[in-house]
Amino acid sequence: MIIRARDVVTMDGAPIENGAVAISGDRIVDVGKFDQIKTRNSGAVVDLGEQALLPGLINAHCHLDYTCLRAKIPRQKSFTDWIRAINAEKSKLSPADFIASINEGFAEAKRFGTTTIANLTAFPELVRQLPDAPLRTWWFAELIDVRSPERVNELVDSAVESLKFAQNFGLAPHALFTASKNLYQRCEEAGANVLLTTHLAESREEMEMFRDASGPLYEFMKSIGRDMGDCGNGTPLELFVGAPNASPAGTSRALSQWIVAHVNELTQSDFELLEKMRTKFHVVHSPRSHQYFDHSRFPFKRLLTLGLNVSLGTDSLASNESLNLFAEMRAFQRSEPERSPEKIFEMITVNPASALRQQNTLGRIRPGFRADLIAIPCGEDRDLFGEIVAFDGEINWMLINGKMQRIGNDKHESMT
Repeated sequence: MIIRARDVVTMDGAPIENGAVAISGDRIVDVGKFDQIKTRNSGAVVDLGEQALLPGLINAHCHLDYTCLRAKIPRQKSFTDWIRAINAEKSKLSPADFIASINEGFAEAKRFGTTTIANLTAFPELVRQLPDAPLRTWWFAELIDVRSPERVNELVDSAVESLKFAQNFGLAPHALFTASKNLYQRCEEAGANVLLTTHLAESREEMEMFRDASGPLYEFMKSIGRDMGDCGNGTPLELFVGAPNASPAGTSRALSQWIVAHVNELTQSDFELLEKMRTKFHVVHSPRSHQYFDHSRFPFKRLLTLGLNVSLGTDSLASNESLNLFAEMRAFQRSEPERSPEKIFEMITVNPASALRQQNTLGRIRPGFRADLIAIPCGEDRDLFGEIVAFDGEINWMLINGKMQRIGNDKHESMT
């Protein structure tokens, strides 16, 4: 087919006015002015009218397990109190509840234009029970061994066995305070092609725990039997980068495998360490979840200057209002008003595609790339990227893997 729109936002230079995209199967085969595309290609024309055609959005960090916890956990006095609260809520849920929650999350993310999602699931064994995912999904098995560190090999092997049928999967040792050094190492040993993600330096209490061997999180983890021998010796970042297997400069670790969520709490020595590192991990920031917790200001400018690739994600609805990446862009813009709308839009297209090692298939409208596309209305204003960031509604047109999608509560065509 040929898809025509008022503007085609390729992410390769300026948007193309009166543009078009030719699709064959699940791939984009041609992009340009409508008249030129129609001359060079055959196929039915889908005219989207006065809309902007965009690459499908990529949510780089999400927990669809907890979609059902929207508005269930009021703001807590501390991050540790929130951990207690979410554990209490999770204990009330059955496997069927989690499956329903994941499906509800998929439907909501889709309504807001997400076509690809990096989803952390605490229950990888349930994934086989789900219908085919309606979005392009990277399933990350979230792993915790704080109560049973002797089960590291069993945990990782079981997660890989549960998810290996999926087209895209990875491993997610939860955080330094819940996952052992051995678990991180075992995940890295799973293979160079296995993507890894973790939560790091998220809260002030995590910093207190590792740097100072004190604070509410330290006391809570100690009370449940965690070995606290790694506390009081450095910052969370220093612990993550320095162990296992590596010098502090990170010269022998495959840090490019890692997608790291949060990194809100960094010291001056942490920034100096990042500057020395030859390879960098990818960072995901969740602006509205960040506001919910009232974390320290996200050090975006310093991370950018140091050459780290920063994307946006929604986190879970246990700490957010919706799975809406447009709302995340607006929240980020409020905190970083000097960042251009175009660069902000890259944080939910180009940047997460790179983090997922899909820079040659996702995040742009380019020949050879996957045919994952969405459309939003656009007006007379020529600040098109400003309009994109300001868009506050649901999507009414979407293509995933070259297939037209129904939006909302209608049945979808699953992405195979």
